[in-house]
Amino acid sequence: MPSYSPAYDVLFLLLGATMVLAMHAGFAFLELGTVRKKNQVNALVKILTDFAVSTVAYAFIGYPLAYGVNFWAGAGALSAHHGYELVRFFFLLTFAAAIPAIVSGGIAERAKFHPQSVATFFLVGVVYPFFEGIAWNGHFGVQAWFTKMFGAPFHDFAGSVVVHAVGGWIGLAAVLMLGARRGRYHRDGHVSAHPPSSIPFLALGAWILIVGWFGFNVMSAQRVGGISGLVAVNSLMAMVGGTLAAMLLGKDDPGFIHNGPLAGLVAVCAGSDLMHPFGALVVGAIAGALFLWLFTLTQNRWKIDDVLGVWPLHGLCGVWGGIAAGLFGQTWLGGIGGVSLMSQLLGTALGVAIAFAGGLVVYGALKATMGLRLSEEQEFNGADISIHNITATPERETSW
Repeated sequence: MPSYSPAYDVLFLLLGATMVLAMHAGFAFLELGTVRKKNQVNALVKILTDFAVSTVAYAFIGYPLAYGVNFWAGAGALSAHHGYELVRFFFLLTFAAAIPAIVSGGIAERAKFHPQSVATFFLVGVVYPFFEGIAWNGHFGVQAWFTKMFGAPFHDFAGSVVVHAVGGWIGLAAVLMLGARRGRYHRDGHVSAHPPSSIPFLALGAWILIVGWFGFNVMSAQRVGGISGLVAVNSLMAMVGGTLAAMLLGKDDPGFIHNGPLAGLVAVCAGSDLMHPFGALVVGAIAGALFLWLFTLTQNRWKIDDVLGVWPLHGLCGVWGGIAAGLFGQTWLGGIGGVSLMSQLLGTALGVAIAFAGGLVVYGALKATMGLRLSEEQEFNGADISIHNITATPERETSW
């Protein structure tokens, strides 16, 4: 037990939970700024309602599944140690709820509303905590086997793979099940551009995510005694590396420039407690370049209509982060050591496999039962009018 009061741990983790909760506003505004105006309200509503569904699913199913902890005891027992276990749930919930927030950006502009809520329940209640329990709580002896075979367990300090890669690969499954937006791709090979509706809102979302990410990464220590300035500065350097790569390679495109730092931050999560800051700068720069290249390839060559590029940004940069921890965490590259590249490769591959298979099962079942897509007329009119009966910016004054 720490020599200081447990109340400090509660405050520390509560601040982290609040910062990551604020990141969900970043997800909302990043999506709002990227989609067309007729889908802006839907972007805002999805992020908030998905968080509410995630809370119920994670409290009753996901958190007990991952950690074997439930909250059926009386409030007196739950408040032990200043309620640390409760606030730990809150903190980890904000991570879990990032899964549907990530997916939301990929399936934007043509997905039904309530089937996505059902998907959120099963993703956060079952699919995500299944791998979370393996990676962060030693389920099924997988980490013990990695340690025995390769000298170190799979290391993911703040979720490059557990959160981001899992969310991105679930998002890919959802996008493939849903299909492209109507009119996006033509038989002659022409691709219709759908430029962002609001660069200021997109930029606001990116900035909210950037600031909140320091709670996401630093507070992953989960106790005051584990706090590390190395994690903070590595996060900073990776963010900067991703931004500079996006600026230099993205022809000054503001969409790329504001997603570049997010790519760097995704990639540094796993090894942020191990890497040298200059190594984190390189990891972030590679992630920024990776996102630009694969976003363009995905959209234009492979014709996968992933609206916000969640598979390149979270899925593939998350995979790079898992691998990068095994490389730049090594002492010969200035890292702290104690990490195995083979464990990182296999652990990352396991996370990808569980996420993609889980996504196919959940969205495949919903496609066969409830349906996933809006009708052609609803999609043409936009999700705002079709689902919520209101637009973000009414073009005429009301009569009263």
